[in-house]
Amino acid sequence: MRPQSTGTAPERYHLTLIADGRPAMHGWWGSETIARRKFTSWVGEYGSACGARVTLIDEGTDTVLADWPDGP
Repeated sequence: MRPQSTGTAPERYHLTLIADGRPAMHGWWGSETIARRKFTSWVGEYGSACGARVTLIDEGTDTVLADWPDGP
């Protein structure tokens, strides 16, 4: 279930955590600023998990905004 957003574009920014080759967590935010803060937080909290990959996508433009490791 996606959370309700107070931003102007609800659920536009999608954050995904893959661990050991499987989806482990997802989150959606209407604010890019908040989504980027969450991205940084998830990298810090879960980045050491086996095979961890954290990806932030702007679903409005279908653009990868950040990808860890080895991302923009």
